[in-house]
Amino acid sequence: MKYLLVIGDGMADNPVSELNGQTPLEAASIPAIDRLAARGVVGSVINCPKPLAAGSETAILSIFGCDPRTYFTGRSPMEAAASGIQLVAGDAAFRCNLVTVEDGDLPLAQRRILSHSAGSIDGPSALATMEALLGDPDFAQALRDAHMEIHIFPAFRQIAVQHDSDISGIRFTPPHDHLGEAAGPYLPAGNPRAQVFADLMALAHRILDHHPVTEARRQAGKLPANGIWFWAEGTAVALPSFQEQYGHTGAVVSAVPLCHGIGVLRGLEMVEVPGATGELDTNFAGKLEATWQKLQEYDFVCLHLEAPDECTHNGDLPGKLQAIQWLDSKLVAPLVQRLEEAGMDHRILLLSDHKTLTATRGHDGDPVPYLIYDSRRDSGHGGVYSEAAGENGPFVERGADLLGMLFAQ
Repeated sequence: MKYLLVIGDGMADNPVSELNGQTPLEAASIPAIDRLAARGVVGSVINCPKPLAAGSETAILSIFGCDPRTYFTGRSPMEAAASGIQLVAGDAAFRCNLVTVEDGDLPLAQRRILSHSAGSIDGPSALATMEALLGDPDFAQALRDAHMEIHIFPAFRQIAVQHDSDISGIRFTPPHDHLGEAAGPYLPAGNPRAQVFADLMALAHRILDHHPVTEARRQAGKLPANGIWFWAEGTAVALPSFQEQYGHTGAVVSAVPLCHGIGVLRGLEMVEVPGATGELDTNFAGKLEATWQKLQEYDFVCLHLEAPDECTHNGDLPGKLQAIQWLDSKLVAPLVQRLEEAGMDHRILLLSDHKTLTATRGHDGDPVPYLIYDSRRDSGHGGVYSEAAGENGPFVERGADLLGMLFAQ
């Protein structure tokens, strides 16, 4: 038996007026997924339990069988694990996004946040920007004074680590939840220790705003990476063994460090696909082949697609629809066809981790639809995969229970 977990990040949504009151899942053409839904079971699940914030950091932890109310210490320690960054007692990790704030002469606090990803900055530009920032002597000294280091990567996502850290009482805010708003209310705050993070962000903005690497992006018609943003704070985390819990080993195919990191912490293989970007331009063919290869090696594979979430954050509704349709046509359909042609019995769990709302471009923790399909039987339920179908099916209160349902024979 082969077990496939498919996560369409942020593809669930609320009805959208531009789609005549349909959700993107309802408006998209997803015949392969709907075929599975017709023969399987579609229900709804809570992956982001209150009072925790809605986001992939809690949702994917749930989906991987770990109740975030027990195991969640913050997003960044899980991302750090994917990058081989070892945290010890007293360390805190942070996501450090390259961001775009609006141009002008105002201080950072008064400028609007335009992009949480510096316009989905490409790898070479991200590295050049971070090298310019870390090479600035004033910024380098400020990092040393703060007992911090920043690990750089060819994407908008960077990882910062602070040693001898005390982040209790400090409020860090995801930039993608406040696009179009002034930065000031969302800068690190809560107690005097927050000021070091706000000061580093302000200093980085002053250095980067008119740096040659930033001006080059402006001249090319691209959004400038003229700031950094600390968020997703957390301390070291340990997760239980996946094999000990479920009796299976497996692999995780994703472009996102968070998903990889959770897999690594659970003892699963991290599979990196060249050209997998986490955006609509990701290497779909490469992800398909990597997933199929790992299904030959393991009983269990998780295939994660970030593109629907990023398109929604970027306000790109056509892109979200395209991402959902390509998940269906370029990944789910050929994988199911190959499994069937190989005569491999298989069970599939397909779902969105959380809702990402077209209306707000932010996350929502309401229940999302899940689909469980078993190639050996036809449930006779009929129907399609959508939010409305999920509401009419079996309700699962804890997302952490879903994998147990997948592995149940």
